[in-house]
Amino acid sequence: MENVELDINEIFFSIQGESSHTGQPCIFIRLSFCNLRCSWCDSEYTFYEGKKMSLQNVMDTIQEYPCKLVEVTGGEPLAQEGAEPLMTALADAGYTVLLETSGSLDISRVDPRVTIIMDFKCPASGMVARNRYKNVEVLKPSDEVKFVIQDRHDYEWAKEIISKYDLINKHSVLMSPVFDKIENVELAQFILDDGLDVRLQLQIHKYIWDPQTRGV
Repeated sequence: MENVELDINEIFFSIQGESSHTGQPCIFIRLSFCNLRCSWCDSEYTFYEGKKMSLQNVMDTIQEYPCKLVEVTGGEPLAQEGAEPLMTALADAGYTVLLETSGSLDISRVDPRVTIIMDFKCPASGMVARNRYKNVEVLKPSDEVKFVIQDRHDYEWAKEIISKYDLINKHSVLMSPVFDKIENVELAQFILDDGLDVRLQLQIHKYIWDPQTRGV
């Protein structure tokens, strides 16, 4: 543990705004850097901002918070070699660990105790060619998959991927509207019209606090 070093953008305690854990208190460990450049990215500040922290320093920092749910996010956490040891250390310490990942990098080395929340990048993101579909083969039943939807074309593309990989019968499937790009009610109606068995998520932290607020 002493030799593992990470580039940390921020560590904070907030309300989980996404996934099946929406609404729960959660510790967030946001790692710096990302290998993608999604058109609608809401955390571009992670690309370049951060500070070096040892794994032990990270573990000591999160112990200050009265919570056992922790999410490792970014940026793209798996862009750093220290991400896997960090998640293993968290699981060893008794935390419930979530990983938010773009799905563009290999997830096979992630500790099986970690719940992976993996994106499929839709066409409007500009990163659809970077999806690593081999990751589907190693997802666990407890893992979740997410589609960030900007328009009807994204939604129809997502439905094709869901069908192709039989995702609804294997995992929790999340659909999230791109904030300020598509109306929540529009995506909700798409889902209802098709009777699609997915979870609509609205990034509730952006409704609790100002959408531009960091550290929440």
